Amino acid sequence: MTTDQIVLYTLLIFIFVFLIWGRWRYDLVAFVALIAALVIGVVPKGQAFSGFGHPATIITALVLIISRGLSNSGAIELLARQVGKLSHSMKAHIAAMSGISALLSAVMNNVAALALLMPVDLQAARKAKRSPAFTLMPLSFASILGGMITLIGTPPNIIIAEFREKNLGRGFSMFDFTPVGLACAVAGVIYVASIGWRLISVDRQKQDISKELMDISGYLTELHVPEGSKAIGQRVRQLDSTAEENDVLIAGVVRKGVRLSGRARWAEIQEGDILVIESGPEALDGFVGVMGLDFRQKGTETEVLTDDNVSLLEVVVPREARIEGRSALSLRLQYRHDITLLGVSRQGHQFRDRVRKLKIQAGDVLLLFGPNKRLSEISGWLGTLPLAQRGLELIQRDKALLAAGIFAAAILLSSLDILYLPVALSGVVALYAMLKIVHSRQIYNSVEWPVIVLVGSMIPIGTALESSGGTAQIADLIVGLSAGYSLVVVLVLLMTITMTLSDVMNNTATAVIVAPIAVRLQVNPDPFLMTVAVAASCAFLTPIGHKNNTLIMGPGGYRFGDYWRMGLPLEILVVLVSIPMILWVWPL
Repeated sequence: MTTDQIVLYTLLIFIFVFLIWGRWRYDLVAFVALIAALVIGVVPKGQAFSGFGHPATIITALVLIISRGLSNSGAIELLARQVGKLSHSMKAHIAAMSGISALLSAVMNNVAALALLMPVDLQAARKAKRSPAFTLMPLSFASILGGMITLIGTPPNIIIAEFREKNLGRGFSMFDFTPVGLACAVAGVIYVASIGWRLISVDRQKQDISKELMDISGYLTELHVPEGSKAIGQRVRQLDSTAEENDVLIAGVVRKGVRLSGRARWAEIQEGDILVIESGPEALDGFVGVMGLDFRQKGTETEVLTDDNVSLLEVVVPREARIEGRSALSLRLQYRHDITLLGVSRQGHQFRDRVRKLKIQAGDVLLLFGPNKRLSEISGWLGTLPLAQRGLELIQRDKALLAAGIFAAAILLSSLDILYLPVALSGVVALYAMLKIVHSRQIYNSVEWPVIVLVGSMIPIGTALESSGGTAQIADLIVGLSAGYSLVVVLVLLMTITMTLSDVMNNTATAVIVAPIAVRLQVNPDPFLMTVAVAASCAFLTPIGHKNNTLIMGPGGYRFGDYWRMGLPLEILVVLVSIPMILWVWPL
């Protein structure tokens, strides 16, 4: 074993440990590993940032922007609503929503597909008066399965295709993944719609997180400012220290039936004003006594939200959101933006008291209260995704056919080898920008930069491992473990290892690391590369293996141990379906 191999193996162990630990963001882990490899000298200076210009990185960024354009056009939302209306029974609803989720994920980013369909699914659950836990996990799993169908469906497919082009002179085309991916997606959708949803924990089936979180009774209270109150003559912001001492938050001021907005925190409080207070029931009495206030209407939602200009909004926190790892207080959400955090739901547990000091985690559901005009904007600024139908955003429904047509034309030109895929997708982005389907400010905001940094950092490390002979060593080890068995056993072993890695760490990093090993296993690398592509996308056992699993955790009230109940049989099903299909389409 050479010095370079020892160093690279050590760096890979570092990456595995810290990605699984999850304390550091995965893009930071990968970038630190890249810098270490450069300083030590195992990655040449000329290759330092080659990954950021790699076609896989460019295609990943372009697909994310195109997904935003398709979302903005309203084409997907209209289709999802029509499908949602057609499904009445539980089984039919899951089959319809999972089917459309898989199809959408084949042509756009699967996180974006889930974000669009989740509000539709939640609305259907409310109308049917059932827990969304029944349907959200099938929806998420179907979106992950759908990514296997095409080249652009998921980053691992893009990486595998580009890796094949680099090593064999020609990459996989847009629909080379379709026979195997479609078989897995169809089998998976049938499973989640017929059997899988029945495996959801009984405790989760009884929960309705949205209903519980929306019950703000006792947490928003209107206090009257009577004659002689100590609050009279003081600015709202001057009461912050007293409010903090008594563990309450002044969420707004109502004067003569109108809620003050804009610079309300600088307004002087007058006799007869109504202070809207956010607090737990036990914390309120102390503040009332100190300031000499009166209870006016002890908050029910209908009493507090009498002003048409304010409302509640439920949002879910994805990974890498601005608010992840921070609190509403540290972001000064109320003081700077006039938005109040009323409640947090985490793995089925509701937080009401002192929520403004609570550190927010990915997968949390937040209940925000504030002016209608600000809610949508601040939700986007926080990096959260709304769980209600998107009436707050401007959707350009008149451009739905145009957006879909431009994208379809690009896919056709690429499939016929008339245009190189990155060039075709770049043309789509340029046209979307010129036609204002995607506004200029949304172009950069649409890109998940942590994913781009991860891919760009991992590619040079993977290349260095291959150049050093490290991938050949690992391949020899796998072949040695399966000596005396058929190559089918090697395929199953490779798929199992890749699935396991993908369940506990990022699937993109898994594909970058395992792809070079797959090429070394046999004369014909195609079945092994296709095995890695399928397995890297199969993250069904934990909420950390895929972003979509994290997104549904809060709205569905799921806990960490709930995923394997439906996920383990699904992973076994994928192995049973994909291996024969791979051997048929891509024979050894």
